[in-house]
Amino acid sequence: MPASEGRRVKKKSFKAKSVFIKLRCSYFEKKLLKVKAKKCGLTLSEYIRKVALEEKTIERLTDEQIDIYKMLVHYHNSFKSIGNMYKKRNPNLTQKVHQLADEIKLHLNNFKK
Repeated sequence: MPASEGRRVKKKSFKAKSVFIKLRCSYFEKKLLKVKAKKCGLTLSEYIRKVALEEKTIERLTDEQIDIYKMLVHYHNSFKSIGNMYKKRNPNLTQKVHQLADEIKLHLNNFKK
């Protein structure tokens, strides 16, 4: 039986970044760049490279934001359940509840971006 593909694949060689680019900025600009890099979970160098190369940088969510997101997901699911329970009794109520749940879901999708 031949060896798995994992053994045959050669490791990619890591090319260290060794070229320096000097950048002048004020003390406050540097602090701001460091804060933005930290929010994205990147080093200052990684953050500046991504911004300079026009790559997308995404801020990491705080624990509080994650808790709020989870709560909104729970509310979304609850509204869908309520809508399903009232489906047979009042179609208008179901439509309004589902509309509200869809609106919450839209906000959740925007929150992911």
